[in-house]
Amino acid sequence: MNDPQQLRDQLAQKNQQLQNVAAQLKTELFGIDAIIDRVIDSVRAWVLMPELVSRPVIVCLWGLTGTGKTQLVRRLAQLLGFYDRFVEVQMDGFSNGAGWRGAQSISGMLGQSGVREGEPGILALDEFQRFRTIDNKRAEVRVERYQDVWALLSDGRLPPSLSLLGDIESSLAEAAFDAERAEASETQRRFKLRSWEAKELKRNMKLDEPLLQIMAWTPEQVQQRLREFRDSGQQQWETDYSRLLVFVCGNLDEMYEDLATSVDDCDSDADTFHAITGKLSVIDVKQALNKRFKPEQVARLGNEHVIYPSLSRRAYEQLIEQNCARYASETAGRCGLHFELAASVREQIYANAVFPAQGTRPLFSSLHAILGAGLAKAALWALEGGAEAGDSVGLTADGRSLIAHWRGQSHAIAAPFEITRLRQRNNADFRALLAVHEAGHGLVHALLFGRAPQEIKIHVASFEGGYNAYTSRKVWSRRNLLDSICTSLAGRAAELLVFGRDMSSSGAESDLRKATETAARMQRHLGQGERIGRSDVSANSEDNLCTDVEASNAPIEALLQSEHARATGLLEIHRGALLSLVDELMAQGQVTPARFAVVVGLPLGRPEDALDPYAERLAAFRAEGCERLRA
Repeated sequence: MNDPQQLRDQLAQKNQQLQNVAAQLKTELFGIDAIIDRVIDSVRAWVLMPELVSRPVIVCLWGLTGTGKTQLVRRLAQLLGFYDRFVEVQMDGFSNGAGWRGAQSISGMLGQSGVREGEPGILALDEFQRFRTIDNKRAEVRVERYQDVWALLSDGRLPPSLSLLGDIESSLAEAAFDAERAEASETQRRFKLRSWEAKELKRNMKLDEPLLQIMAWTPEQVQQRLREFRDSGQQQWETDYSRLLVFVCGNLDEMYEDLATSVDDCDSDADTFHAITGKLSVIDVKQALNKRFKPEQVARLGNEHVIYPSLSRRAYEQLIEQNCARYASETAGRCGLHFELAASVREQIYANAVFPAQGTRPLFSSLHAILGAGLAKAALWALEGGAEAGDSVGLTADGRSLIAHWRGQSHAIAAPFEITRLRQRNNADFRALLAVHEAGHGLVHALLFGRAPQEIKIHVASFEGGYNAYTSRKVWSRRNLLDSICTSLAGRAAELLVFGRDMSSSGAESDLRKATETAARMQRHLGQGERIGRSDVSANSEDNLCTDVEASNAPIEALLQSEHARATGLLEIHRGALLSLVDELMAQGQVTPARFAVVVGLPLGRPEDALDPYAERLAAFRAEGCERLRA
């Protein structure tokens, strides 16, 4: 029996190691401290007492691309000392040179690694979303490789690939057939098995003989071994990887709805994305997984799902600061000059390199394009001008180029600041139109929902226009839906109010579509019009649906006209606030929530998660019932 004090000391030492690992990870990976803590807690039992582990420990990491999932797993394996017992598999089935002779299974890749049977090891299953087993219509998708992953995730005990053994047997039969017809000299060749066949035979049958010895076995010897193996007990058949730590990593775009596909969006605020994605839960994960995998397969992934939010603005700023210092230091080491990068350089890198829905990859690419070449050109310019080792060269940015400064001289360096140029709305008429339209949306939303929009912008590079971003709701009442329609129509109402009917623009097309969709859902699907029955379009005569949509067209149009008039009335009443918002947008190109409240001078303190007063109405209904009983 182990000494209790010795056991406590060992556990304390391992726990301290985990704390040190967590601290080190937080210095290298920005913006995911909470994720790191969660992962460390998830692996704590596996690290402290691996001898008690009887089945694989599975930790699933889900998030948008470029948020550091794979990087965290790789670095964690290194810091825990498992760099030689770590296997990473790209679950698209085409990684690690996997060809028809390569590893077709997870067990094959583990067998070729430093991970030993029955001992702890780390397995990373990356890009797991690509390994889908059902399509969008829930029809089964044929996946040929890595099918043993489900058995591995279940209990870590894997049966041998009997199909491969059959292939080897067939190959032997063909060899024997050919040998009968070959010349005597050929039949006396030493090796009867190809190297890959012998390797797979050795792995699946758990043989101790050297590979060259197995390659020299005759067909009769191999067949004898096959018979003995098949007649052996089940325990010998299984490969035991029950003490693995398995990380399942992937991008579940279904979980992030439209955010994950906004590859061109460099305008939305990173903190807004961070807040939205930070609200996702394990239920969202399971729902997304259910669209790609069978229910029993989703169950085998367990419940340890760690969800990465998109990176916050501060996380991006830390990455930029770190990399600016690194590029400046590396360039200084090569040329002997000292570089001082002004805040304007970091600001322009952020403005031109951060795409919140795409994580860090575009940022690192842009950093190299901006600083890799920019610092080298600045150094060359200064050295050609007579700069000596130890001289300081300053670097600023003005939205068009990098500017090097040395001994009172300046030199402009071309830089890829295209996003900044795209955001600049130099046409006064276009700026006025966008400002009025977006101010109309934002003001009416604030008046009806009691809080400022998350964002209002007219300096946009992603498309020719501006936008408002609003917080979502858990429940939409009839009143909320009407307010939503009113908000959608407020941009057009503002244009008509300020510019008149003849100068109203085509920019309201998407607003009209959204408002019409909401009104139609209310009338046809949600039972919030005169009709209760659901109206729909169906080609199947057996569907019990009302397909008479004509009857709801007039009520939909009447509802839209009513909400458009309400939006116009609200804007007329609050004309001063509208113009203040327009001025702010014209001057700054955007309005933050904090600034919004100052500009319009309205009380906008309603919480984001506020609903209609359902609890209050329930209490009133209960009290009314009690009054009736007493009466």
